Amino acid sequence: MKKLTTKLSIALLIGLAILLFFHFQLDQYLTLAFLKSKYNHLLQYYTANPLTSITYYMAIYIITTALSLPGATILTLAGGAILGLWKGVIVISFASTIGATLAFIASRYLFRDFVQTKFEHKLKTINEGIKKEGAFYLFTLRLIPIFPFFLINLLLGLTPMGIVTFFLVSQVGMFAGTVVYVNAGTQLAKITSLQGLLSMELILAFSLIGIFPLLAKRLIEFLKTRRIYAKYPKPSSFDYNIIVIGAGSGGLVSAYIASAVKSKVALIEKHQMGGDCLNTGCVPSKALIRSSKIVNYIKRATDFGFNSASVDFDFDKVMERVQNIIQKVAPHDSIERYTKLGVDCFTGHAKILSPFRVQINNQILTTRNIVIATGATPFVPTLPGIDEIKYLTSDTIWQIRKLPSRLLVLGGGPIGCELAQCFTRLGSEVTIVQRGQRILNKEDEETSQVVMEQFRKEGIKLLYDHQAIAFEKDGDSYSLICESKKGEQKIHVPFDQVLVALGRKATVTGFGLEDLQVPLTNRGTITADEFLRTNYPNIYVVGDVVGPYQFTHTAAHQAWYASINALFSPFKSFKADYRVIPRCTFTDPEVAHVGLNEQEAKEQNIPYEVTTYGIDDLDRAMADSEDHGFIKVLTVPGKDKILGATIVGTHAGDIIIEYIAAMKHGFGMNKILETIHIYPTLVESNKFAAGNWKKNHAPKKALEYLARFHAWRRKEKR
Repeated sequence: MKKLTTKLSIALLIGLAILLFFHFQLDQYLTLAFLKSKYNHLLQYYTANPLTSITYYMAIYIITTALSLPGATILTLAGGAILGLWKGVIVISFASTIGATLAFIASRYLFRDFVQTKFEHKLKTINEGIKKEGAFYLFTLRLIPIFPFFLINLLLGLTPMGIVTFFLVSQVGMFAGTVVYVNAGTQLAKITSLQGLLSMELILAFSLIGIFPLLAKRLIEFLKTRRIYAKYPKPSSFDYNIIVIGAGSGGLVSAYIASAVKSKVALIEKHQMGGDCLNTGCVPSKALIRSSKIVNYIKRATDFGFNSASVDFDFDKVMERVQNIIQKVAPHDSIERYTKLGVDCFTGHAKILSPFRVQINNQILTTRNIVIATGATPFVPTLPGIDEIKYLTSDTIWQIRKLPSRLLVLGGGPIGCELAQCFTRLGSEVTIVQRGQRILNKEDEETSQVVMEQFRKEGIKLLYDHQAIAFEKDGDSYSLICESKKGEQKIHVPFDQVLVALGRKATVTGFGLEDLQVPLTNRGTITADEFLRTNYPNIYVVGDVVGPYQFTHTAAHQAWYASINALFSPFKSFKADYRVIPRCTFTDPEVAHVGLNEQEAKEQNIPYEVTTYGIDDLDRAMADSEDHGFIKVLTVPGKDKILGATIVGTHAGDIIIEYIAAMKHGFGMNKILETIHIYPTLVESNKFAAGNWKKNHAPKKALEYLARFHAWRRKEKR
């Protein structure tokens, strides 16, 4: 409260000073006519009192600039006319920079917290740019006189730029312009108007000077690129426009797009076409989820009006079905299909020898560009005793043919939760050990609790807030030692098999990146710019190997940018767009999400309104005996613009597409409400959620007047 009072007091003082300046018409003393009329008097006073004159002059100049008042140009001319060229340049250079810095500080103190808090999400990219290259761009702006300097002072005060950096860059950047104006002041008698101070030729010259840093930056980048390529001879011609390493989702789409625009493409895969998604991830897990869901429906026979029902199944046949589904989908990702598309497919281990050469088996291929799509592998912690047990991961669990009686799942993320529920429904006794306070901790707490409640109902034991310590083996018996973060006694969790589901780590070694010294991030992924380029401009990365999202659909999304940028740079390049990234965890109920949830909005200090709709109220959900879950939509306060949506319920991953489209193409809750939805369907819930939003934003006053209007109509005589 004290800080707010201080801010208001300072703002009032500044406002009062500006008001008094115009009220007493002090601007009349900062005109060319006044300066010329008083020139001899001012010069005489300066000759008699040089130090006092300079002190007064600097004070006036600093105050004028700090308050962003008009008149800096006249003051600069006065400095040149009275002090002379070089003395004037020195005095004015410091006065203008000090005044600009005071305006910068005032703007920062009074407004930055408010602006950054209110628009934090929108300013994120600008803030990152200022931190990275703010000094460079400030220097460029200071060199070009067509940009109002007072606006630069005030706007940059709202950013993270350092005060010292602002002062030093301004001091240097404004020097050239100061010299020009001070020099003009030395010829005061010849000046007839301020408009004539800067000719078009001079403005053009300044603009060219301003552009020079940009050109210099490009030159530096060019020289830097030449330096990193210096030890790698560039072939006179190339076998391929693009070589893609890895035939998962990102690699396949990269190759597909490159071939579609008639470039010559090579695709290298050392193991199986389709990568993790087809062989060990999305496809097999969804096939297993479907089988386990059928079993669960039979367990719920009474919900659908049957007295009883049972199912007889062999686990190995369920797993064989999973493999059959993989084989059914495989032609979409096959060598045969991509060969027909014009892609040269190679099977074997790729080795990047240089930015232009890739070895496959005993053959060396040359290429203009490389796209790395090597994916990720399950992360396995170095816990004591883990090497003595035959642990499973999301890559190896598909090889088992005997249902484990007791399955321990280490990790409560999407992979662990999906598979835990599958094995529970198929008959395993499942325990999830989760280090965090809840499973699916990237979701809202309310969302996680719904899934946790369902898991408990199905018999899954949840040990959340527990840290795994070590594995123990006693003959043919296994157990995990873990302890609660609350400091309780260590417990032993017995199991027959354990699934390690603690996330995935990028595959960044073993194919030549180390020799090329391609840098990695602190997350262990390959460092890339917004165009998905590494430190070698012709080597691109997509998918799990670069992140920041480990989804099949984002890998495919990135693949478009990587392949198009590789093929058409430097003529045209596109920054990867991550504004609308959806996800879905295929538990039962499903959890689908796009944009911000409440947890993320609070962390980022983004204001929002919440609209909810309970799917237990939906006709189709009742008819399907799936009337549970909810829709939660975050919108901009007072507006129908959607910030994010979370859906918990059956087929949530299908229902959420309407919100994905809305966020991508810029329509809001009103448009969803106006759209005809087929009755009875699950997606109708989106319309009802939009209806709830509309009710919450109904114009109360207008409705009161309408009530009076209709009352009057009832009494109206015809």
